[in-house]
Amino acid sequence: MRMAEEPATREPEMSDAGSDEELELPAPMMEQGSHDGSIRKGCDPCSQTQRSKLQHRRARINQQINKEMRMRAGAENLFRATTNNKVKETVALELSFVNSNLQLLKEELEELNSSMEVYQTESEAINVPMIPLGLKETKEVDLTVPLKEYICEHYREDSSLFEKEIKEFMELRQAMRTPSRNEAGLELLVEYYNQLYYLDQRFFPPHRTLGVHFHWYDSLTGVPSCQRALAFEKGSVLFNVGALYTQIGARQDRSAAAGIDRAINAFQRAAGAFNFLKENFSNAPSLDMSGPSLCMLVRLMIAQVQECVFERVTLTTQDTHFTSQLQVAQEAARVSDVYSLVLQTMSQPLVKDYVPFSWASMVQVKAEHFRALSHYYAAVALCDRTQSIDEEDCDEEGEKALLQLHVSNPAGPPLSQVLRDPEERRKLGKAHLRRALIRHEEAMRVHGLCKILRKMDILQEVLSFVHKRSLDKYSEMDREDDFDETAEAPEIHSQTQQKPDIIPPNFSTVQVTDIFRRLGPLSVFCARARWGPVRLVCLQRGEGGLGLTLRGDSPVLVAGVVPGGCAEEAGLREGDYIVAVDGENCKWAKHGEVVHSLKSCSDRGVELSVITLHTHDTQVERRSVMLSPRGDKENACQRPMGGAKAQSSVSLLNWNRKKNREGGGVTKRLGSTFSLPFGNLGDGESMY
Repeated sequence: MRMAEEPATREPEMSDAGSDEELELPAPMMEQGSHDGSIRKGCDPCSQTQRSKLQHRRARINQQINKEMRMRAGAENLFRATTNNKVKETVALELSFVNSNLQLLKEELEELNSSMEVYQTESEAINVPMIPLGLKETKEVDLTVPLKEYICEHYREDSSLFEKEIKEFMELRQAMRTPSRNEAGLELLVEYYNQLYYLDQRFFPPHRTLGVHFHWYDSLTGVPSCQRALAFEKGSVLFNVGALYTQIGARQDRSAAAGIDRAINAFQRAAGAFNFLKENFSNAPSLDMSGPSLCMLVRLMIAQVQECVFERVTLTTQDTHFTSQLQVAQEAARVSDVYSLVLQTMSQPLVKDYVPFSWASMVQVKAEHFRALSHYYAAVALCDRTQSIDEEDCDEEGEKALLQLHVSNPAGPPLSQVLRDPEERRKLGKAHLRRALIRHEEAMRVHGLCKILRKMDILQEVLSFVHKRSLDKYSEMDREDDFDETAEAPEIHSQTQQKPDIIPPNFSTVQVTDIFRRLGPLSVFCARARWGPVRLVCLQRGEGGLGLTLRGDSPVLVAGVVPGGCAEEAGLREGDYIVAVDGENCKWAKHGEVVHSLKSCSDRGVELSVITLHTHDTQVERRSVMLSPRGDKENACQRPMGGAKAQSSVSLLNWNRKKNREGGGVTKRLGSTFSLPFGNLGDGESMY
């Protein structure tokens, strides 16, 4: 779904920046009580772990790429502007030099992105390495001045009183740049993401920005991108959530079922994060967040989930039962199929030149490797029963399993006869072994073509082991008097015991408190609301009471004013919000607390600070509600109640706003609030 372009009043974005999206998600779950800051911290950026060293080198190369690209842009502008041939020759030479440097830097970054061993488990178990992603790097952003200016201009508050909150938000952003590779790191990223929801609601109105530029580097190429839209920040954080899940999945010890299950969960959640971005973020400013790239990443994660499922099946299938071995063969064929689909996606025009060569090589190696394993396990199931055929192998279950094994029927006798004839089983098993050896050798050939994969000892060890195992089995089944030409075995029909799930991100698992909650409840005090200056009203109790009707909590609303009463004479109006009583802030006060303060006022009266919201559709809503039945009015009474809970339907990610939704849902609710005529008291209203 595409949103409307940004209004013309904004400055033009960078040429590679696209339009953003709007996502309908629940608001973050809020913690109760005072806000004491985040308890989640990032890793020490100076720590010298292998992963941190790799990330530091990536950051350094990203900065160098950024510098070279600026130099190239300047040289290209000069080349186009000058008419002096000598200057053009000099600039062309400089451009050649800069392009060479860029190519070398990108090759170095590709090699770092291909350093899969750093993220793998330290277990001694021999497993094929998984493909993880490095985190997107970002520049520091100083929001101090823009936030202070907005607090003064929009909220009419003393911005110096909010220095603690601004500093806390800045520290949270700094911490999320270096998340630890565990659950705490994920919680840190989600906490910052949830705080971006509140930042968006508080400081980003529909028709303007704060003028802050968010800089992020492409995860694979290091090419910098810059946008002022907060959506770019949110999308980049979500990308890092998925990338961190890939690192967590890759580091699991998959020699035990518990480790395999953790890896499956991590890769499924990574797929969910990337799929979430793919469905809700179009025209991305960087290639790693583009639709084709995210589609490739989702399929890659699903393939790695399927690989983990195969490993769990082989781990839990210890018996040599005929049907069990055939199930393992079909499971391996399933893994090969999904990796073949990933390879096909990586061959698409927009992705082919973007994906590291080592990734494409690894995916092709795995497709061939698991195809070879499918034929090997089929051969084992057939050949290991050549000497003695158990009765259970000849039952209907075994025959049905064999009939479902192949994509097409093999040449020769019917499979029911093959199942009962040891010699026919040996021949078919030998044919499968022959195909397994061909696939093993192809996997080793592709592996040998990639310099980076040749350095991965674990992968080399796995490929050599399975090739030797199949070769030994083939030699065992081969006979000197076997003059018949080995038949061509059909492909194995893929099937799995567990289909991978794409688990979308669940942001409500991390509870947060709005850092800027002192500004007031979001239902009123947000960037999309407009109100007049604070008015001081001196209210004294008369014979008939105060002459007003109050409703709701946080803040309390003046729902009605008695004509000619004390409240009207003092200057109170229907629709005013009480923000302070005798100088005591009551933006977050409950209904009963404000009533108690009013009732306990002295003879000199009480001083109220009130504000009046101004919205473009207030008058229209007021007329429509006054003409509606009483039931509609009561519904209008109840809608604004509940403070933060009323925000549950507000978008968590506002990439951009559609013109027909300007002002958000807050405007409509506030407009309804003002339209309550005095005299009809709904639920939650009281007259004083």
